[in-house]
Amino acid sequence: MTRLAGRRILLTGATGGLGQALSRGLVAAGCAGLAVTDVDAPALEELGGELQDAGTDVRALSLDVRDPSAFAAVVDDVVAAWGGIDVLINHAGVLSPPARLHNTAFDDLARVMDVNLNGAFHGMQAVLPHMRATGSGVIINTGSVAGLTAWSHSTPYCVSKAAVIHLTRVAALEYATEGIRVNCVAPGAVHTAIHDELPDEALRSIADRHPIGRLGTPDEVVGAYVYLASDEASFVTGSVLTVDGGYTVP
Repeated sequence: MTRLAGRRILLTGATGGLGQALSRGLVAAGCAGLAVTDVDAPALEELGGELQDAGTDVRALSLDVRDPSAFAAVVDDVVAAWGGIDVLINHAGVLSPPARLHNTAFDDLARVMDVNLNGAFHGMQAVLPHMRATGSGVIINTGSVAGLTAWSHSTPYCVSKAAVIHLTRVAALEYATEGIRVNCVAPGAVHTAIHDELPDEALRSIADRHPIGRLGTPDEVVGAYVYLASDEASFVTGSVLTVDGGYTVP
């Protein structure tokens, strides 16, 4: 596949279940360069080694997205190596312990917002000067159906993802005339290692919330990112592409 031929891509949160599938999918789609980042250094090294065999110029870079200076340094390093960044995918994200709002610790709210929202903000601020200088670029933020619907016992996560969605829309409006497209992918529940520890009853309950009758797989979400990163989506900006098995339909 060559849908992403020539694209130089920076991806955060690359070592999770969906992040790994996304990394492999971007390489399979023919991107010229892929910089994968995460805070999990051993997993990042393993992923980088695996992807190197595919023929794409892969760089594995440690990054805590909560640190704006670290994010800017990674962007500067990638630009220096490749001459630019065509696509930023803000995928790093965390969950919080389940609790109703009155039992939610503020520290949990602050941590989730710092990674999910502020991390995306830092990434956008770091790449936008480079993209504006070239008059082109694509930014894809990872939202969630939790940002479009309300989940009980999940205040920090829902609020952070709703904020990411609106950040996407505002940025899309601000930079549309400069050739920069900003979109968001909102997955439903996708079966990754985080679900393996859940009892069957809990998994069934989650699956039943999706009209399609099951959880998604990471590979079923990857195509949305590839599409938005490609020229096929040249007239798409400010969109929230849901890949959710119908979760947001009812």
